[in-house]
Amino acid sequence: MKAVPGLFLASLLAAQSPAQSPARIAYACPSADIDSFGLACSADEPCSVFLELAAADAVGATVFLAGNLHTQSATLRSILLASDDGGKTWTEPFQRIRAAALDQIQFSGFANGWVSGQIIEPLPRDPFLLVSTDGGKTWRERPVFEESRFGSLADFWFESPASGELVIEHSERGAVKHEVYQTKTGGDSWEVKEITGQPVNLKGRPKEESSWRIRTDAASKTYRLERRSAAGWDLIASFLIHVADCK
Repeated sequence: MKAVPGLFLASLLAAQSPAQSPARIAYACPSADIDSFGLACSADEPCSVFLELAAADAVGATVFLAGNLHTQSATLRSILLASDDGGKTWTEPFQRIRAAALDQIQFSGFANGWVSGQIIEPLPRDPFLLVSTDGGKTWRERPVFEESRFGSLADFWFESPASGELVIEHSERGAVKHEVYQTKTGGDSWEVKEITGQPVNLKGRPKEESSWRIRTDAASKTYRLERRSAAGWDLIASFLIHVADCK
């Protein structure tokens, strides 16, 4: 997928330490987004754009965050952030995907990583994974299905760099169906394993809690990235939830 001008940041975001002001993610309100999403933005009634961070994980010294940018009525772009200096500066190692949201991150060892996502507008469809084999330096987009179809990627887990499973959820005649797929190719291709009306818990997922968490802070209107320590949780970085006002 080609990068959209003005949306993919190859350069570093504003430097930040936990003691400094929260970082603001750049969004230039391109007219292509305003028109294609049918946003009615004006100086008197601007369209506010917000950041949503859904997942955090790390491989070695590099931390990754996944989420999306959205208005009150539309999901605009996915966003993947990375920092290799303890959260002081951030880059975007993969271009923002139109109308998509990223949900989960997993790394296996120091090389293989996956980020789950799907297109949100107008309904969840076309689930995909971002796949990395070089510790998150580069990523490639791999769709779960060869053809477009509705459904969301509810969960995934890789037991090894090659073997993994994922769950697709979709509504069928008012009932929620859970489809389990498996891969032996690291997520490049998938085969159906099971279809059930019951919730699915993927086997093999470790029970220990993550060393990273993301939480919102109402007072500062930010997302806070925190890392577990012996004393509790340490603040690593924070991000303003309100990104921009499109006019």
